[in-house]
Amino acid sequence: MSPVSHGASRRLLLAGALAVVSAAVTGCSSGEATASGGSRRLRIGYFAFPSGDLLVKNRKLLEKELPDYRVTWIKFDSGAAVNQAFLGKSLDIAALGSSPFARGISGGSPIPYKVAWVLDVAGENEALVARKGSGIVDVAGLRGRTVATPFASTSHYSLLAALRTAGLKPSDVKLVDLQPQAVLAAWQRGDIDAAYVWLPTLDELRRTGIQLTSSKEIGAAGKPTLDLAVVSDDLIARDPHAISSWRKAQARALRLLRSDPDGSVAAVAAELGISAADARAQLRQGVFLTPEQVASPDWLGTDGRPGKLLGYVTDTARFLAEQRQLDAAPAEDTVRKAFYLKGLSDDLT
Repeated sequence: MSPVSHGASRRLLLAGALAVVSAAVTGCSSGEATASGGSRRLRIGYFAFPSGDLLVKNRKLLEKELPDYRVTWIKFDSGAAVNQAFLGKSLDIAALGSSPFARGISGGSPIPYKVAWVLDVAGENEALVARKGSGIVDVAGLRGRTVATPFASTSHYSLLAALRTAGLKPSDVKLVDLQPQAVLAAWQRGDIDAAYVWLPTLDELRRTGIQLTSSKEIGAAGKPTLDLAVVSDDLIARDPHAISSWRKAQARALRLLRSDPDGSVAAVAAELGISAADARAQLRQGVFLTPEQVASPDWLGTDGRPGKLLGYVTDTARFLAEQRQLDAAPAEDTVRKAFYLKGLSDDLT
């Protein structure tokens, strides 16, 4: 796979941003898109992926915290599209994987956003699966084979890490950039031999595939990936109260995942349009922190004292630069400035 320069990548993102802006406001009323003064409007990007985010959306926890705001939820399929939307100034808050976040804050013109929350830690809900009958029984067996993953995603990062551990370079396999639904279609046609992807597509591949490794295993070996939540610099400047309320809603959702498992399953099933049994199975594959763990030194940390996530994001960027996915990794101080932790401790209740 030939590398693309970071400058060229940024130009492509900017070129695609207008399309994402248009897609982001599809289905919104003109009032939602142009709320008076902007401070009473919140545009939230999310993934159709089991997490507390879906509870916040389904139970309208944010709307209860901010009854006077117009809250618009916008579904995305990948972190790359979320990055485009922030460049196009069409998002205020969004879910974003740690790998695309590391990309977004790299280069001479970093995307104007900051990480403000941890949604979940990738576990068995992201994995590498090979087709049964392909003869592939381990990661090393991927040499010369066609492997799909959404580029610039946490799955892409984990795939590169798995290849490296197995002694393979990215050029030793044929990497194909496909979004989850396209991965499934290519799998069903027999166009690919393996794929690294997340739920719910992952479960479809498992039905006729063999799991080779997972993000849980790769994380335990020192390269964890996470689903973060980022807020725009503009929102930080004009409406920090909205960010505080949003964090409180997310903290409540994380508690509900433990205190009300049946209700959480029902909410996720409704949002994803799947059975309760499937929703329960998918939730079990994720790693969900408590609000206190989110703000602990082991993860996000607190204002003035960022936690281990700072090192994880810095290491992710360095790894991507080594793999020629970035021109250069940002300095740790640059990563530190991309954390918004003000008031975090007060938002956990």
